[in-house]
This record gives sequence, structure tokens and C-alpha cells, in this order.
Amino acid sequence: MCFMKAKIITLLSIFILISCQKNDIDVFNGKDTSLEKLSGQWIVVNYWADWCAPCIKELPELYEFAKENSDISVYVFNFDELDEEDLRPVAKRFGLMLPSLISHPREIWGIETPPAVPATFFINPDGELVKSLFRPQTKDSLNSILASIK
Repeated sequence: MCFMKAKIITLLSIFILISCQKNDIDVFNGKDTSLEKLSGQWIVVNYWADWCAPCIKELPELYEFAKENSDISVYVFNFDELDEEDLRPVAKRFGLMLPSLISHPREIWGIETPPAVPATFFINPDGELVKSLFRPQTKDSLNSILASIK
């Protein structure tokens, strides 16, 4: 009886440990993650759409910004909320190399869908939204903004 209790407790402990490590943020073109894993780092989220010319022009700038700032997590989110299946050909068409959130930023950080795109949001290491931008950005403008809010 004691052996069975110990086995049940061990299995229950393993189950709880595994469920605590769950990735609750779905990402296309990158690794799924969780708030816990992102805690303590700067995050940039950019809303874009394939029908938005300034967004398409901005994507390479965001990619270069991400490459220069490997300590920051940079994500894009499709304004039309495409699922993975619909996002795949769009990402291929535009050469999207940034990780794209499938989970809505509203559910993760409370960022509502902006009225227009492109829109870029900076989230500090405490998980707080600290800067919202509602115009196209360049790698240099993003670096300047980051320096000013750090």
C-alpha cells in the first residue's frame, strides 16, 4: 500500500512538473514559448499585414533590429490573425524570417489589436507595455527608442 502511494505521488509530481513547463505562447517560424521563459527580457511585438505596403517595407528593418539585439525577443503578429496554415504561404511570399505569434498578444500582454498597421510595442523585462508606436519604423529608429527607454 505504501509503495503504491509513493508511486502515485511520484507520478503526480512528474505530471505537475511537466505541466508547469508548458509552452503557452504559440509561435510560427520560431520556438513556442511561455511568459515564464520570456520573463526578465525586453520584447518587441509588431503588428503587420500582407496588404500593408509600409508593413512589408518594415519587416526587413525589424529583422535587422532583431539580429543586432539578440538579447531582445522580437515577434510579429499578423493583423488579420492568420492561423499557421494560412500564414505559411504569406510568410514565404514576403520572406518573413521573424518569429510570428499565433497566440494573440492581447492574451499574453494585454495588447489590443491596433486600429491600423504597422504598430510596434515595447514590453519591458517586467512584462509591462512601455512604448507604443503607430508608424513604420527603421532599424535605427527602433535602436534609438530602445536606448531611450532602457
